[in-house]
Parts: sequence; C-alpha cells; structure tokens
Amino acid sequence: DFIEWEPTPKRNVEVLNDTADLYRYFDCTDETEFLFACVRRTVEHDLPREIDYLSRHDEAIGQIMDTVEMPDRLAEDFIMFTRQNDGSLPNRRRSDEFKAMSDDEVVTLEKIVWDAFKGFENG
Repeated sequence: DFIEWEPTPKRNVEVLNDTADLYRYFDCTDETEFLFACVRRTVEHDLPREIDYLSRHDEAIGQIMDTVEMPDRLAEDFIMFTRQNDGSLPNRRRSDEFKAMSDDEVVTLEKIVWDAFKGFENG
C-alpha cells in the first residue's frame, strides 16, 4: 500500500501521493546477488581452473618443443586434436598435418599430452 490512488471517470487511475521515491532507487538486490554469485564462481572455480589448464598446456608445449621441432601453431594443434580425441591423435590429422612425424614421435607426443593433462577435468 505504497501508492494511494483512485479511479477516474475515464477509467484510468489518479495517483494521490508522491511516489518518486518508489522509482528513483529501484531494488536491485536480486541482480546484485546474481552478479555476486557469478563473480564468486569466477574467482573460486573458473580462474583457478583456467590457471591449471594454462600451466598444463605450457608444460605440454615445452616438452613437445623439446622433443620434436615443429612450428608453435602445429604444437598447439597437436595438443588440441589429441585432447579432443581422448589422448590420441586422430588418424585423419595423422595423415594430414602430422604426416612428417614418425609413429614413435606421435606416440611420444601423445604421452606428453596425456601426462600433462592427466587429472584435468573438461567440465
């Protein structure tokens, strides 16, 4: 009962009291709590997980580059394709982008990726 009103003859409503304060500062408690929950999840879950991923990724890249000479982009692709295929390089990629690598090199790099990301959850 914040607004005092009465009906008008033209079937409208006439507000009888000052209601500016009701609209000037709206209640954004729900929005603030939602935003807080998002920030909390980011700080407590997403950022640590991203840091863990980047650390594992950097470890894998370093070991790959120490093992086989290849462009950075190809090493990045190797990690991506291997992770997407549950730890092994897909045959199509093996016969295309990575055809210059020996079978032993592929197995070694797959193990590097597997070891670096062991225990890291995708979700």
